[in-house]
Amino acid sequence: MAGHSKFKNIMHRKGAQDAKRAKIFTRLGKELSVAVKAGTDPTGNPRLRAAIAACKAANMPKENISKVLKKAEEGSGSNYDEIRYEGFGPGGTAIIIETLTDNRNRTASEIRSAFNKFNGSLGENGSVSYLFDNLGLILFSSKVCDSNTILEVGIELGVLDVSSSDEYHEIYCNKDDFAEIRESLVLKFNDPIEANVIWKAKLNIALSEETKISSYKFLSYLDELEDIQNVFYNFEISDEDIMKFQV
Repeated sequence: MAGHSKFKNIMHRKGAQDAKRAKIFTRLGKELSVAVKAGTDPTGNPRLRAAIAACKAANMPKENISKVLKKAEEGSGSNYDEIRYEGFGPGGTAIIIETLTDNRNRTASEIRSAFNKFNGSLGENGSVSYLFDNLGLILFSSKVCDSNTILEVGIELGVLDVSSSDEYHEIYCNKDDFAEIRESLVLKFNDPIEANVIWKAKLNIALSEETKISSYKFLSYLDELEDIQNVFYNFEISDEDIMKFQV
């Protein structure tokens, strides 16, 4: 998977989230609330199993997880709508934003304002998603096995691609096969670091230094919005750039 890194290209929020545990737990709690609508028994609900695994990976206290599940069983849990927004960020970059919200008007207003603030434009659904592939991504530590083993397992399961680095194994699969492949990988290697259906850019565009700075500020601003779960985009900001921009 040349030129692609999950942390540098798909989810800008990861590094910042590590210092914002409360925000992480809020977003994971929302995902739990939505996932549990398909059934409170994780055995028969792959999305709920994945959500619980993500909570555990983030070291969310068990009582937090239990509270969400109990509310769902009682029918008193929060109701969130899943809404996707698409648009153009600084320099014409393509942006996809996934949200979970209990107030559609608030969320739409905040996101539109964010695009305007950074000289972008909010578009209709489909305006940029054709520039991305909607895939399942399962991420494991490289410590679980060597690159040849993960590649062999991936071929056996019929995944689309496997990419290994010194730190991670990234497994990509068709969205429709995601739950089944994730479960098969869990049986072999236990829970992954992360497992999500993502929007992966078909081609990353090069940014000028000015656009990099604007894009970084835009992504950081989006990170502060309560209803946003994930942000995907078609460019890279390196770790070196992030360190430089944070100074």
